[in-house]
Amino acid sequence: MAKSKLKSKKEPLILKIAKKRFKSVGTQKVHFTGDAKQDHLLNDIKNYPHLFVLACLMDRQIPAEKAWGIPYQVCSTLGTFNIKKLGKIPLHTFQKIFNTKKLHRFNNPMAEIFYLAIQDIVTKYHGNAAEIWSHNPSSATVVCRFLEFQGCGIKIATMAANILARQFKISFSDFYCIDISPDTHIRRVMKRLGYITNPSDTDMIIYKAREIYPIFPGIIDFSCWEIGREFCHPSNPNCKTCPVCAECKKNI
Repeated sequence: MAKSKLKSKKEPLILKIAKKRFKSVGTQKVHFTGDAKQDHLLNDIKNYPHLFVLACLMDRQIPAEKAWGIPYQVCSTLGTFNIKKLGKIPLHTFQKIFNTKKLHRFNNPMAEIFYLAIQDIVTKYHGNAAEIWSHNPSSATVVCRFLEFQGCGIKIATMAANILARQFKISFSDFYCIDISPDTHIRRVMKRLGYITNPSDTDMIIYKAREIYPIFPGIIDFSCWEIGREFCHPSNPNCKTCPVCAECKKNI
């Protein structure tokens, strides 16, 4: 009796795009803010890893470009980017800067998160935030370390780990625990592609991404986000030039 052959599952187009991007990324700078000086420092995770960590923690409920620019704005105002010098600055100074410059939607709480993160980096990581992801850690370890920062939820923690793995090619022992980090663009794209029925259900999005690519669920994160921002607009989506149009269910 002939053995039945298992049919290999066809990879969705979004995964093919994401895999291609993952292989090609590694030399170009990440455009976090659109400002050359700020992006240069944020990309320099060898010398200024704390700026990357602080920026991740600021990225909530305001435009991403503004959030990622906060560490530069604060450090420029203080006249130092040195983590040990920053560690000696009191909380009220950070609160004054946040409020005066209106850096965030929630200036006092975010100033405290900024301050406490600096204290943690100085004490727990000996002033070197790169210890968070050094020595080939598991993805779970890196996500857990980010979750230990005050105010850091799973969305930010997985986003941070994802950027480190995908954009900076930091060596991880695995990618299993780097989930997709649903935002408004990703929710919209996942629904229109037909992957989910309820875009407000975060768990559904996370588990669908795990189903699509269990060994690295978050690999499709940036591709979904970029498609949502550049093509799949809330109204009048640009379907004709969208790279996943051929497989999109167009559940608008």
